[in-house]
Amino acid sequence: MATAAAPDSSLLSLLYRSYPNVISPDATEPDYLHATPKIFSQTSYTKPEEADVKQWLNTVSGLKNAIAKDEKPVLESILAQLNTHLATRTTLLGAKPSVADVAIYALVAPLVEKWSPEERTGEKGYHHVVRHIDFVQNSKVFSLQIPEEEKVVIDVNDVRFVPKPIDPKEEKERKKREKANAQNPEAAAEKPLVVGQGKPGKDQSKAAEAAAKEKAPKAPKAAPAPAAPPSPSIIDLRVGHILRAINHPNADSLFVSTIDCGDAPGSDNTSLDEETGKTVRTVCSGLNGLIPLEEMQGRKIVAVCNLKPVTMRGIKSVAMVLAASPRVPEGGDAHAGPVELGWSEGEPEKQLNPKKKVWETFQPGFTTNGDLEVCFDSSAVPAVAGQEGKPAIGKLTTASGVICTVKSLKDATVR
Repeated sequence: MATAAAPDSSLLSLLYRSYPNVISPDATEPDYLHATPKIFSQTSYTKPEEADVKQWLNTVSGLKNAIAKDEKPVLESILAQLNTHLATRTTLLGAKPSVADVAIYALVAPLVEKWSPEERTGEKGYHHVVRHIDFVQNSKVFSLQIPEEEKVVIDVNDVRFVPKPIDPKEEKERKKREKANAQNPEAAAEKPLVVGQGKPGKDQSKAAEAAAKEKAPKAPKAAPAPAAPPSPSIIDLRVGHILRAINHPNADSLFVSTIDCGDAPGSDNTSLDEETGKTVRTVCSGLNGLIPLEEMQGRKIVAVCNLKPVTMRGIKSVAMVLAASPRVPEGGDAHAGPVELGWSEGEPEKQLNPKKKVWETFQPGFTTNGDLEVCFDSSAVPAVAGQEGKPAIGKLTTASGVICTVKSLKDATVR
């Protein structure tokens, strides 16, 4: 492939071909640091992000030297750092593209091309580096002009070992603790002072005894207000539009979908889709093998949007796609039959408490009827069965009154 040339000429060539309006063909040493906002002019960058790009370009320089001098320990150290960093990120900045991603591609793609399947996705392989290379060379976000025959051939389904997913929140807290300890090692070594466990003096003891005697008895606690009757309306069921879906890189049974659920920009658990400019959610769904990948593209679905986010094989999923499937007898395989997708809206709580298993409580009531309409059957949920003034069967409809339907599965379960 063309990128197997010397790192400098490879990167320059790639930038010239891909961004001719930004990179001059006469330049021998482009200003990579300031090229990012010019190349990706539709994306805004904060000062910390600009600093991160600079830092990664320094790492690229070290990587280039390690490759040129064949310093394998240094090379392996940098690749391990890169792999860990990308474990919870799509790009080096998280989701935003930068010229540093292109520089990493120009240097690392020739290495990945020569790696064995075990070196790519084995137990000690660089899973996330391989995924990043595949993303950069194919994504419209970067729009790199690379002929198909020059791209690294990567089989996203050939995963030899599934690494333990990294919790982004725990990783962030760990780095924060390390930084704090590095800045103030003496404070980190100090033991916390526990108030009230020192040996009290005589005066302190007498004062404490007197205070205890004078202490007024506690007033009885007020009776708690009666809880509102449970209702499936607390589940945030929304219209979702799948912009695109891909196979999960680390799980054969999962799809990873980018879904527009109508969230306002900057909402919790959302990100900006660079390709469309829309505010989207990333959702992992166990539909791989049940629905063809091509049928997941560009379609409307029902999404549960107030479940607590979970990390599924290294990718954070912030909603759940609902689908209808045939009812199975007790002990049967719930994933054996066909499934179908529908769409609806509802009025939610902000986030369901996972400890109270709200969705699990109401899910048995979601079904389809003989007319292929999606309904909620309260008789199947003991917590709401027979509530006064509530219908036994309620149809799921959008705000405009359109009833949610599926294509062919009658009397199916929706989950």
